[in-house]
Amino acid sequence: MRFHGPVGYAEDTETAPGVWSEVITERSYYGDVLIQARRLEDSALVPQTLNPNITAENRLSIVADAYANDNFAKMRYIRWNGDNWTITRVEVQRPRLILSIGDLWNGNTA
Repeated sequence: MRFHGPVGYAEDTETAPGVWSEVITERSYYGDVLIQARRLEDSALVPQTLNPNITAENRLSIVADAYANDNFAKMRYIRWNGDNWTITRVEVQRPRLILSIGDLWNGNTA
């Protein structure tokens, strides 16, 4: 299965004197979906939740440009199937980056 979509990068930026915030920028990439899987976490195991949590365990391979190779540690989310998903792991396999995703991204977006 093919993939095309944006990846969100976080850059620490001084937004006011002495105040630093993560500013998100997006860049689009092409690639492949390597694994499609999900995990259901039972709410009995996580006492503060009432309903089970669904966590994606998908892996996507993107064709990395120079920016992605230099800034892979700043990757925060990837938009896949209409939702932003947290990037939990990045493996460097030049010329590709293998992105593992987990929960839905709830942070800032571009």
